[in-house]
Amino acid sequence: MLLATAAFAQDQDFAAARSAMVGRIRTAVRNAAPSADNAALARALTAIGSVPREAFVPANLRADAYRETPLPIGYEQTISDAYIVALMTAAVDPKRGANVLDVGTGSGYQAAVLAKMADRVASIEIVPQLADTARTRLHALGYANVEVRAGDGYAGWPERAPFDAIIVAAGAARVPQPLLDQLRVGGRLAMPVGLSWATEQILIVTRTGPAKYERCSLGWSMFVPLTGQGRRQENSTGPFDKIPFCFEDEVAHPDFQATSPK
Repeated sequence: MLLATAAFAQDQDFAAARSAMVGRIRTAVRNAAPSADNAALARALTAIGSVPREAFVPANLRADAYRETPLPIGYEQTISDAYIVALMTAAVDPKRGANVLDVGTGSGYQAAVLAKMADRVASIEIVPQLADTARTRLHALGYANVEVRAGDGYAGWPERAPFDAIIVAAGAARVPQPLLDQLRVGGRLAMPVGLSWATEQILIVTRTGPAKYERCSLGWSMFVPLTGQGRRQENSTGPFDKIPFCFEDEVAHPDFQATSPK
């Protein structure tokens, strides 16, 4: 009985911390770029508010699950700051009926958030051990609309394409062409792009035609590098100072870092 009471109290504490985190994210977005506090962000925050983030971090770090910081999950990988998860999720804004690709499963947190919004989520993780653990965790938590496989996210998941939305939780010098090819016309992709983690911006790419794309930036970020075929190369997408902000100002900023390098 005492154990059950203690577990209930802890769950209540986590729920309160989750609600407070959602409020802080909304306030931070509104302060950074008021027009980014929109209906898409509201949908993303509703999803984030329903996902138990503490279940996606190592047991010894659960007390830190709702801090504004990335946390290590092993194998030199991290779980992204929930602020960045909210921004990227809102930017691609998956709706019911959507087919979504999540590159860089990690612990499965981003996939779980997407699963609350879309009908189908395909998630790829290059570290087999993380893929196995995330698959087991998501199944145990009831996320039946997520499929996880181990593999190189650079190549995407052609058998599950086309995708209405793609989120890549690792940085590279350019957006992999296979991911652009697998994006449905009208779909959006969110990915950190830059010559190094210190010069990354989160790009939002919208496919407007068979061979046409529009880009805008959410602003500065820091992510772990995309590995496999996606390792950084010297040639980048282009001069990032020429890419307009998606909103009136950058909304990703150093106070809420994403998956920062170790």
